[in-house]
Amino acid sequence: MSVSLQHARLMRLASAAALTIALGLALAKAIAWWLSGSVSLLAGLTDSLLDSAASLLNLLAVHYALRPADDDHRYGHGKAEALAGLGQSLFIGVSAILVGVQGVNRLLHPEPLGAQGLGIAVILLSLVLTVALLVFQQHVVKVTGSTAIRADSLHYRSDLLLNSSILLALVLAGFGWHQLDPLFGIGIAFYILWSSWTIAREAIAVLMDTELSVEITERMHLLACAVPGILGAHDLRTRMSGTRWFVQLHVELPDAMELSRVHRLCDEVEAAIHAEFPQAEVLVHPDPQGVVPHENTPDQRSAAQH
Repeated sequence: MSVSLQHARLMRLASAAALTIALGLALAKAIAWWLSGSVSLLAGLTDSLLDSAASLLNLLAVHYALRPADDDHRYGHGKAEALAGLGQSLFIGVSAILVGVQGVNRLLHPEPLGAQGLGIAVILLSLVLTVALLVFQQHVVKVTGSTAIRADSLHYRSDLLLNSSILLALVLAGFGWHQLDPLFGIGIAFYILWSSWTIAREAIAVLMDTELSVEITERMHLLACAVPGILGAHDLRTRMSGTRWFVQLHVELPDAMELSRVHRLCDEVEAAIHAEFPQAEVLVHPDPQGVVPHENTPDQRSAAQH
């Protein structure tokens, strides 16, 4: 199986698993909240419902993002992942506001909790399934670098903290500390809101064509310059779209070099970068050494990158 097909399979599987787990947990939490009246459980239910909506959006976005490039989208459809990340951040932000409002209302109008045992059992189940999903998602992100799956993983990590807090709130409520339940709900709401901003910031970085990290671009520069026959490299530009990286750079070659040799060296530079970064699509432009401006010497370019 090719790398791209393996990535596509993993991304689709991770998206489907997240949606299935979110729907199952939403149903279980709905029953537990109805019987207990816990604000913390309502926080978990609200979050799971919005998780389901976000994961459905993510599943559709991943399906679209994996479509190959066409005449209207010559760089592919990868930025659909970033748009899905923005949509998820909106869902998560709304859930934080709803949970916070309900927590304040319960503080002002306290009510005793019921069916705490059922609530605790549901939250324990949520913790186990969320941990399993996170382990799989982290594997997929490590292999594919998917923005959409990373965003999904971020808010399921917040779910892990949320469910742990709900469990603690329910246990303490059993000892008579009922006011801790809405306080935990409000605290969780603030954390969810922060997670929403984190996801939005990453998605915006992709949509705005933010450069890859300095470490990666410097490594690409070194790989290009290490190709025998290459005298230097400059104007290295990068951006990300979904799981694909787009890299452009100029390489410096002797003035009198034959065109066939120039073409072969450019191919070798592309291959050297692609070998270490298989998700990169590399475009190399050759420059005769005699026309390269003096300020583009390697030492000065390296200093400028820092």
